[in-house]
Parts: sequence; structure tokens; C-alpha cells
Amino acid sequence: MKTLKQGDAVPNFTSVDEQGNTVSLSDFKGKKLVVFFYPKASTPGCTVEACNLRDNYQALKDQGYELLGVSADSKKRQLNFKEKYEFPFPLLADEDKTVINTFGVWGPKKFMGKEYDGIHRTTFLIDENGIVERVISKVKTKEHAAQILE
Repeated sequence: MKTLKQGDAVPNFTSVDEQGNTVSLSDFKGKKLVVFFYPKASTPGCTVEACNLRDNYQALKDQGYELLGVSADSKKRQLNFKEKYEFPFPLLADEDKTVINTFGVWGPKKFMGKEYDGIHRTTFLIDENGIVERVISKVKTKEHAAQILE
């Protein structure tokens, strides 16, 4: 797993959001972007994290950030997640893991003694020129917006 790090240029990517709209990194040129990866829509930790970002969305916007949530869930699952919790930001349905692999957040994980491959909960802050400003690899789901804004 080769994860993008601070100072890396993010390769352009294209995926689809929960509505089936095409979303590319180039859509955000000239804007600051928060790309947060989460393992699975509608699971407890992912819900707490995404709701924390929703509740602090205006503060993030005030700092000039756009937000993109990414998981390998289907469009339908992402749409249900977004509608249920009224998220104001797009959720990418990266079923073929193009974006996940671009950022290098897929790899071995351990949970309750079992090893398996999955998405590492990681957030990338990207500047207006598509360069990684900061990587948050130890995401605190209940206070994630504060981690971004610090």
C-alpha cells in the first residue's frame, strides 16, 4: 500500500457520485478539497464521522474547503446513506477502487483478530493546485472536523 503523503501531487481521478454524476479531481482546481475515505456507508464509525463533517460543514466551507466522501459502496448504498443523514457533500461510489488505489488507502487490516483487505479510514487535505497539504491517518470519528480545521 503506497499512500499519498504531504507534498505529493494527486493524480487526476474520475469516479461517480451517489447520483451517478461524474466527479474528477480537475473539477476542484483552484479550490481546497477534503477527501475522506471510510470503510463502509451506514456503519457506526462511518456514520459518526460523516455526521460530524455534516454538522461542521459550514465551518469547513468558511475555511474554503470542498468535501468528498469515498468508499467502495454502490451508488444505491451511498445514496441511501446521504439521504438518511442529509449530507451536503457528494459521496463517491468507488466500486472499482480507482480513487481508493490512487490515494493508496486499500490494504491489510485487522479487526477482532482477523486479517483482511479493506479501506483505511484516512483523510487528505488537498490545496488549490492538487497537492496534498496534510494526511490524517488517525481519524477521530467524533471530532474529525476539528482535526481538519486545526
